[in-house]
Amino acid sequence: MSDAQNTGNAASDMRPTLREALRKARIEAADRTGVVVELRDAEVARLEILNEALDPLFAQVPEKVDLFDRGISQGETPRLWIDVVAHVLMGRDKRIYRFVQDTRFGRIVLAESHDVPVIVDAVTDYVARRMIEREHAMVATPKAAEPVPVEKPRRRRGFGMFLLGFILGALALFALALFASLQDF
Repeated sequence: MSDAQNTGNAASDMRPTLREALRKARIEAADRTGVVVELRDAEVARLEILNEALDPLFAQVPEKVDLFDRGISQGETPRLWIDVVAHVLMGRDKRIYRFVQDTRFGRIVLAESHDVPVIVDAVTDYVARRMIEREHAMVATPKAAEPVPVEKPRRRRGFGMFLLGFILGALALFALALFASLQDF
């Protein structure tokens, strides 16, 4: 072989092939995915710690009160749901708990802290307020009275008016005919 061919072969041996570049990119993507999965697992673990800290609170809620449906959702952003409109999620730094409530006007932050006891206190206050709201709604709503039967509209009344008008019209025509015949004499 010539020297030019040997130099070309040596240079091509040093350049990475597409296969090697794809392999390297796959490894990097797997490492990034692993980090994301680890962060999500860490978020879920922190939410589970908070969930366990809330167990004594929810043990005190009477069974007949069905306002609360507590559980951890495993979505893109893990959340600890307290009820339909309130949940706890981890902040951007993945170490701070953020207790939020969804309202008609957007999401409001009810509490934010690194400490589990602070969030437990905020959730306790929220649960108490929701239970009082429920009691007020139950008292303010009157009991349903006996159903009042609704009268059906009478169709005979309309037919009776038609019949009366027909009879009066016939009498008026008879009277007019009688009056006209008397004037001819």
